[in-house]
Amino acid sequence: MQPLVYCIRSYFFILAFLIAILFTTSGYAQQNKYHFSAPKMGSPFNLVLWVDDSVSAKNHAAACFQLIDSLNHIFSNYDSASELSYINHQAGIQSILVSPLMWELLQMSKKAYHESKGAFNIAMGPITSLWRNARHEKKFPTSSAIKKQLKLCHFQDIQWDSMHHSIYLPLKGMQLDVGGIGKGYIAQKVIALLQSRGVKYALADAGGDIVMSQVPPPQQGWKVGINIPEKSDDLLPQVLSIQNKSVATSGDVYQFIEHKGVKYSHIIDPQTGYGVTALRNVTVIANDGATADWLATACSILPIQEAKLVAASQQAELLITYMYQGKVKRNATKGFDAYFK
Repeated sequence: MQPLVYCIRSYFFILAFLIAILFTTSGYAQQNKYHFSAPKMGSPFNLVLWVDDSVSAKNHAAACFQLIDSLNHIFSNYDSASELSYINHQAGIQSILVSPLMWELLQMSKKAYHESKGAFNIAMGPITSLWRNARHEKKFPTSSAIKKQLKLCHFQDIQWDSMHHSIYLPLKGMQLDVGGIGKGYIAQKVIALLQSRGVKYALADAGGDIVMSQVPPPQQGWKVGINIPEKSDDLLPQVLSIQNKSVATSGDVYQFIEHKGVKYSHIIDPQTGYGVTALRNVTVIANDGATADWLATACSILPIQEAKLVAASQQAELLITYMYQGKVKRNATKGFDAYFK
């Protein structure tokens, strides 16, 4: 059987390098493979699923895309009418009762902040907005502007009411940004929806945050390729084989700003307020999409040994690659290579 190579690019969002998914074109147990794609959350959202016929496939896909839209309307800071935007607009004004799904994601984010020792911080909204505008305008932000915005990014300032599921941002100008966890969370919800509808074999790709269920026999897993650091199209020779997991990646091939010969990534170090300058690619394999998503961000910021410890604490596997004297260097957790086939 000849494999079909399915390439997924990250489009100016959290992920920043190429992933390729290889899968066979044959059907299984009289089911057929269907692929759907739609622009969602700033990048293509891809679905691959095996079902009996095209009618049911289209119905499943429509339900998934409707779910994505509804979740995006909760979590997007690009949507001025979203629940997240309302929370941000009420900073320094009042406490906000949040929806169950928002509370769930915020609690995941709170855990991620503590587990990563602050490397993952959803309170970085003022800084991420500053750098997003800088990349758009191609104008490097001033140190005074960074210092001013960084004062509004202290996670410890957030006030939580666990009894009523409310949140208060006490300083005017504070902003939450769940971009480093939201897409993986949404991809996981899509797979859960498909499973509830009886779809056993499926993959959801939220612009590079990938969540997958089982793969149909006789295959042993979804085949996932990882790009070479600083290259958008060249892949490492090894290929991952994964199922019932999530894969998330991070790097700076697409999203960065260059200043005085230094490349600053779109991933911001909460300690400094500047984009990270270490040219590394990070690949995370985790049990769920949200965890893989935030780990990919945190492990792009933390020193390599600390990143490996944090990944291990989440029962996740981590691969960090970078270029040194023209050669690819790698650092991985002990269990990562078991996924290479």
